[in-house]
Amino acid sequence: MFRVLVLGLFVVGLTGCDQLPDHSTSDALEQLTPVDNPWYATGMEQIAQQNRLTQQIDTRAGAAKNIILFIGDGMSLTTVTAARILEGQQKGFAGEENNLSFDNFPFSGLAKTYAVDAQVPDSASTMTAMATGVKTDNGILALTEDAIRGDCVSSYGNQLTSILDLAEIAGLSTGIVTTARVTHATPAALYAKSPNRKWEGPSQMPQQAIVDGCEDIASQLINYNVNLEARFAGVKTDGIEVVLGGGRRHFLPAPSENSVPELESNHSGKRTDGRNLIAEWQVVYPDGVYVEDSSGLNAIATERTKQVFGLFNPSHLRYEMDRTAKQALEPSLQEMTTKAIAILDNNPKGFLLVVEAARIDHAHHAGNAYNALSDTIELSKAVKTAIENTDPKDTLIIATADHGHVFTMAGYPKRGNPILGKVIAVDEMEPTLAADNLPYTTLGYALGRGHRHLGAETNADIAYRLEINAGRKDLRGLDTTQPGFYQEVLIPNKAETHSGEDVPIYATGPGAHLITGSHEQTVIFHAVNYAAGLSAKAKAALK
Repeated sequence: MFRVLVLGLFVVGLTGCDQLPDHSTSDALEQLTPVDNPWYATGMEQIAQQNRLTQQIDTRAGAAKNIILFIGDGMSLTTVTAARILEGQQKGFAGEENNLSFDNFPFSGLAKTYAVDAQVPDSASTMTAMATGVKTDNGILALTEDAIRGDCVSSYGNQLTSILDLAEIAGLSTGIVTTARVTHATPAALYAKSPNRKWEGPSQMPQQAIVDGCEDIASQLINYNVNLEARFAGVKTDGIEVVLGGGRRHFLPAPSENSVPELESNHSGKRTDGRNLIAEWQVVYPDGVYVEDSSGLNAIATERTKQVFGLFNPSHLRYEMDRTAKQALEPSLQEMTTKAIAILDNNPKGFLLVVEAARIDHAHHAGNAYNALSDTIELSKAVKTAIENTDPKDTLIIATADHGHVFTMAGYPKRGNPILGKVIAVDEMEPTLAADNLPYTTLGYALGRGHRHLGAETNADIAYRLEINAGRKDLRGLDTTQPGFYQEVLIPNKAETHSGEDVPIYATGPGAHLITGSHEQTVIFHAVNYAAGLSAKAKAALK
């Protein structure tokens, strides 16, 4: 009825106008459906493609053999948009029409990211929500909100079961890939139960927590299989098959008085208990392969390797563009993802792989859009690799973020204006001036350490060695598209912070239909659990 009414009004409007030209019925139909218009034609094809993909989705519980969850840490909607444009411009396009790999997924939605105790969350609470289906307080890893941050005793009885736990019990192969330390909050929420995300090693724990029996996060990773079997009586698991990332320092003992200083940065650690967890891992998995660089990872024979442990940096891995520019011997996120899938897909029961592009978040905290967007593009490449190396009929792939950042796109730049550049308006050749008669960039931050220009420098973390420099600056004569350009900020702060808005979720494969609408972030756990039938399979294994 509504459509008839609208069309009726349209016809009345036409017949009441004496100035309209006399068109044939065919001409009128062409005006209604201008299929020769590229925008119109593209939209038609996108709808057709959406219908094709939707019809291919298997909506049955347990239809997904494999699950791959990609986390763009700090990948807000603005980050996605800006990275999409940057990649398009790097390809020689205007940029706005470009799509990142996950932009093409048939289903998408929004996740509400708040923590139980905070409007703006951290990575511990958000990953706990995604990994366990339960929201908790900031700073807490895989424990309910009844746990108190920093209180070891409060963690007892409040442990949650993660998708990694369920997958292990169910007999799937499991993997974790990250560009952060593997003991950092996002990966740690999958395998560790801790009342403080900062307890990555014993040197970061209060003595009372150790006395009370809390285990540091790195140790929990090495003892994951033992801890899981102790928690669920009668279960037999084979441990996490693939762990790739940084954080070697939390697995090695602190240097002794006789250590060689030149080797300390790479092959000595921070553990104050004298343990060498890498050696302990090798005892637990004598047939496993431990690697420390990209050549070691490349050399792994994926068809016959069951366990891989790769620690490629004492701390976080380098930013992707820093890794490339300085020819670091670290693998890219795309390379780690490819290798992980090749190992995990040997299991006929299927696998769960969680991949984190951690350094998007770190670049935002430093106030450097160049690296944040570049690492987002690298995440897109890793997702593309996952699509190419799995079967869409049996693999659910989800790409999402844990939280956003106070990162903005401002002004009215013309189409194709460099996304990292200064705002230049439509029909203008020179940068637009603000009310203070100074130019400004399209991208900016609400707060943080502020502007500096380090030219070709690709390591965003250098910002922390410099003084805070907030407020408006004179950008005339500066090339703001260079890697070492840090955007202006309004409010001075020791670092840029997270934001509290919803973040995007993209999904394809069996169960992807569950990712539509606006959800609590916990829905990601439940979508994965439903699609792969993890709880049902785990319960069957426990009988």
